[in-house]
Amino acid sequence: MSTNALPPVVDAAAWRKELEALRVREKAATRELDAIAGARRRLPMVELPEYLLEGEDGPVRLADIFEGASQLIVYNHMWFPGEEWQCPGCTGFTSQFTRLEFLGNYDARFVIVTQGPIDEALAYRRRVGNRMPWYSTANSSFGADVDAPPGGGFGVNVFLRDGDTVYRTWHTNGRGTEQLSHTFALIDLLPYGRQEEWQDSPEGWPQSPTYSRWGSAKDIAAAYGESEA
Repeated sequence: MSTNALPPVVDAAAWRKELEALRVREKAATRELDAIAGARRRLPMVELPEYLLEGEDGPVRLADIFEGASQLIVYNHMWFPGEEWQCPGCTGFTSQFTRLEFLGNYDARFVIVTQGPIDEALAYRRRVGNRMPWYSTANSSFGADVDAPPGGGFGVNVFLRDGDTVYRTWHTNGRGTEQLSHTFALIDLLPYGRQEEWQDSPEGWPQSPTYSRWGSAKDIAAAYGESEA
């Protein structure tokens, strides 16, 4: 007999009844997310001054990072000076985004901005196999002004461009970034979920300290980054 923690076993009719009851809540949550997205589209915005960041080809104005699009999503990647391996959460989160060309159909672009010097940032990008465009705010107040100061946390910001004028329209950090991730969405479908101690799980379910199952930046580099050979 299995010694694993298992859900109760019922017949198909009982299972479907429980599933349909849960689906009512799932559909309600979907409609609430639709309503939140509608409210997000109605948020006011803040005009920004002109910023000069550093890109792969040298200094670049914030307005030019849009590359002709009118909308820009920015992931502010944490950076620790002198560290070989940067934040594993940021590294893992941004490693998901390998096919972003579809955003062009929506007049948008998605990039990474970090406080690290651009040469170090681009070297790290290659080391971990990241596929996104990277920019540096090492010589700009932009990061601090959008709630991602040196030594600070990660975050997501959204901007709208009208000609050469850029506006800040939305920001989130912490668990607010989970809605952009497919990893947690997939893991949360599983019977055992994320298997972290804080989760609401039945007694006996496997649980580990928070973050303990996350891949390290070195693990991500081994899977996706440049070969050391």
